[in-house]
Amino acid sequence: MAEMMKALVSYGPYDSRYEDYKKPTACEGEIVLKVKGCGICAGDVKSYHGGIRIWGTSAADRYIEAPCIGGHEFYGEVTEIGAGVEGIELGERLVSEQIVPCCECDFCKSGTYWMCTRSAVFGFKQYANGGFAQYIKLDKNCINHKVPREFTEQQAVLIEPIACGMHAVEQAQIQHQDVVVIAGLGAIGTSMVNLAALELPKMVIGIDVRENRLEMGKQYGADVVLNPKECDVAEEIRKHTGGLGCDVYIEASGSPRSVTQGLESLKNLGRYVQMGVFAEEVKADWNVIGDGKELTIIGSHLSGHTYHAVIKGIASGEIKTEGLISHEYRLEDWKEAFEKTEAPDAMKIMLVP
Repeated sequence: MAEMMKALVSYGPYDSRYEDYKKPTACEGEIVLKVKGCGICAGDVKSYHGGIRIWGTSAADRYIEAPCIGGHEFYGEVTEIGAGVEGIELGERLVSEQIVPCCECDFCKSGTYWMCTRSAVFGFKQYANGGFAQYIKLDKNCINHKVPREFTEQQAVLIEPIACGMHAVEQAQIQHQDVVVIAGLGAIGTSMVNLAALELPKMVIGIDVRENRLEMGKQYGADVVLNPKECDVAEEIRKHTGGLGCDVYIEASGSPRSVTQGLESLKNLGRYVQMGVFAEEVKADWNVIGDGKELTIIGSHLSGHTYHAVIKGIASGEIKTEGLISHEYRLEDWKEAFEKTEAPDAMKIMLVP
């Protein structure tokens, strides 16, 4: 009889079940981890709520392959090693990049594996079950990184989300004379304030509607913080920039209103980076981009080539982690944890199997 484990399995919108599930085993080239912690991403919450980008409008355009186990912000301890795996030992702690690349498409072959046409992010495919479970299998194509033994559980779980934030900051190509705006100060956005500040620009401005997050933004390096509920953000940014606007606007909130706010806030020839994920289609005056300000619009997807730098930065203390994980829950209390993600005092929520 197959050995079983506990897992949070997604069957459909608003239909996730904490139940027994077959424990994975390692075949050739594969690794099995005992999951030690897994963060809840906004994508996990949107999946539970039936987000159209995940569930589509029909089976024909559905991204998720239910039933499957969610969770891609995980780390764990090696408990089984398949034949042919080298350089990994039992008991070591690993984090795996959130995409399982095919290693065959043009993007993978060119080194831009995070844009793999198979687009298999952990937690959304049956062959790439995620970390909301006691154990997880790492495919032979997975890109794995060792977690330093001195890292806390919270620091290990934060590697993935911070890596996504680092990629977005890199996409912005921040210069020392730039005024940089980070819109949305959740755990990733707050970390991006830290990462942007490390580039030593002229000014970093953080934006959020929650006062506790604005305070965190200050602690993480924001020179100025703004609350859209209390001011006209674009007007305030112009006041800080001699009437011109900001050079860089990184959208990390996933709020459609933030898009218009960003276009209004940017100076001529400014750079807009879209990192946040929207639950609905966004409408904006596209003329501002071309006929108006000649803006550069840049996308940011996942975290290519950033894990090593994030691990090094956390280890050195240059990349901060204090307070980014606000709450921890046992995996069996997942429903309470998902509800907590919407609470005013929540940052990143961590599940522990």
